[in-house]
Amino acid sequence: MDIQVRLAMSGAKDTMLAQSVNTHNLANASTPGFRGDLIKFTSDRTMAGEVTQAINAIDLRQGDMQTTGRQLDVAIDGEGWIAIQAPDGSEAYSRRGDLRINGQGQLEDGAGRPIMGNSGPISVPPFSQIEIGSDGTLSILPVGQSANSLATVDRIKLVEADPTALYKGDDGLLRLPATSPPVPSAKVKLVSGSLEGSNVNPIESLVKMIDLARQFEAQVKMMDTAGQNDQSLASVMRIG
Repeated sequence: MDIQVRLAMSGAKDTMLAQSVNTHNLANASTPGFRGDLIKFTSDRTMAGEVTQAINAIDLRQGDMQTTGRQLDVAIDGEGWIAIQAPDGSEAYSRRGDLRINGQGQLEDGAGRPIMGNSGPISVPPFSQIEIGSDGTLSILPVGQSANSLATVDRIKLVEADPTALYKGDDGLLRLPATSPPVPSAKVKLVSGSLEGSNVNPIESLVKMIDLARQFEAQVKMMDTAGQNDQSLASVMRIG
């Protein structure tokens, strides 16, 4: 295969992958606490030509803070993570703070993932009032109790994590390897009545989407041109 065709095919493949990552980020531009995906490509020369390899990373920049006034909305002030339970039962980490109580009385985030407490997912008894402290302490006024009878239910598990060790699993959730466990920390603080927005800039992502589409189109044209040149050369050789 002509080297020009190989290079164009490799470039088109990389562009499609970059477009997929960019599209995923754009789809989560309004997801609270979302951390965008990053992708970069490295190239190595081999006997077969230049080979590129995709390297995935996470954009850990903080999103904008938004005041909502809602009792179950929380945002992390600075660094840190909220521990959640992934669908497979393992522990994962998130900055998403649009919390709610589901029909079974379990505290979960806006995506339906249980929030972890001191000894597992947090369950909340029926209440008439609920508060979340800056340290993650969840307090309620049980139904039928007087206003001065606030009871502590549990404490949201807040952790510090090595940012270089964090990775996204196939389900898109952030995890840590066994060699770099999270550290429960009193330094991690919550701001009640606020949400951290996604750190994805939708305008930048839209511009990037257009640029990548043009880049892919140019690479496809390059493949077509190389193919036509090969056909022309083959015809000349047959005539000769």
